[in-house]
Amino acid sequence: MRTKVFVALLMGTSVLGTAGGAFAQDAALTIESWRNDDLSIWQEKLIPAFEAANPGIKVTFAPSAPTEYNAALNAKLDAGSAGDLITCRPFDASLELYNKGHLADLTGVPGMENFTDVAKSAWTTDDGKATFCVPMASVIHGFIYNKEAFEKLGITPPATEDEFFAALEKIKADGTYIPMAMGTKDLWEAATMGYQNIGPNYWHGEEGRLALIKGEQKLTDPQWVGPFEALAKWKPYLGDGFEAQTYPDSQNLFTLGRAAIYPAGSWEISGFNTQAQFKMGAFPPPVKKAGDTCYISDHNDIGIGMNAKTKNPDAAKKFLSWVASPEFATIYANALPGFFSLSSTPVKMEDPLAQEFVSWRDKCKSTIRSTYQILSRGTPNLENETWVKSANVINGTQTPQQAAEELQKGLDSWYKPAK
Repeated sequence: MRTKVFVALLMGTSVLGTAGGAFAQDAALTIESWRNDDLSIWQEKLIPAFEAANPGIKVTFAPSAPTEYNAALNAKLDAGSAGDLITCRPFDASLELYNKGHLADLTGVPGMENFTDVAKSAWTTDDGKATFCVPMASVIHGFIYNKEAFEKLGITPPATEDEFFAALEKIKADGTYIPMAMGTKDLWEAATMGYQNIGPNYWHGEEGRLALIKGEQKLTDPQWVGPFEALAKWKPYLGDGFEAQTYPDSQNLFTLGRAAIYPAGSWEISGFNTQAQFKMGAFPPPVKKAGDTCYISDHNDIGIGMNAKTKNPDAAKKFLSWVASPEFATIYANALPGFFSLSSTPVKMEDPLAQEFVSWRDKCKSTIRSTYQILSRGTPNLENETWVKSANVINGTQTPQQAAEELQKGLDSWYKPAK
């Protein structure tokens, strides 16, 4: 009899335990990430918003140092100790995790329909059959400028290349400001804020990028050499000693008010807002001539996926559906101005500089960095080589044509486009 009573009580407890929904017994989720700068945003804004609507799920944001993230995450995944949710870098690093069975296929998760194929491209298999991370944010390239400097010198934001170089010349002639804050010591700036910033206007964004992948265009074609020719003309406007100038040096020159223009990624907005004591504006990469279609690098930067071995898959999918929602998009994009939602639902930005950047989506065509998908899987790595060549062209140690020829030769040595 005592046994029957015990069983009955146990069954009653079980029924009561599930009556309140699938998560009456708290499910605990841990998020792996490299974005340790975002800890307070997750703890104070994002997680409370999710937990308020999902009281049976507890979420912990547990970031690693950015430079250690890839190695630390791989070690945890191999050991079976990684968190339930994995913050995804774009393209090949995350694709490799999926191919190894570490990330689950999220194609059918509710909310994925809120993203276009371009938005999902950084976390979709080459054949397009599986998407393994929910897109969270992109970063947009352009130019941030010192409004006070422009007003003082009577300069309006340039729309064409001729206007751009005329503005640089006017700033240089006045002598109060370095025309443009960018160095070449760290290499990646020259490519990311230089070549990939202005390049889409030359190769027509996705049209050129996809043609390069298919082998229908080459890096020696005029539309791919053209951005290098423009970069070669930047040299007189970068200030003395730019060859030894690091990325933090460039940031400081601009925020201290010593430079008038900063070739930028939108991720700078939060930091610049706290450091600069002057009003800032932004303009998109100038087009060749008035009336041309403008293109912007609106680059997929961060997503979030599910550890294929999580012990809480239902709770994890519920969280990922929330990440795919307009509510998350609005909170995240405004908590981190400069990291823009990839959702098809427009997000109203509270920060004016961030709103200026994101407004370009309405008038320009978006693309992603040309080297990131497929073309940097071999050796030499096209992305890293583009850093070197962009710096060389600006420094004047290589001609645009030489740089393009070496890049194409390196790509040809290992990459054979599928026919």
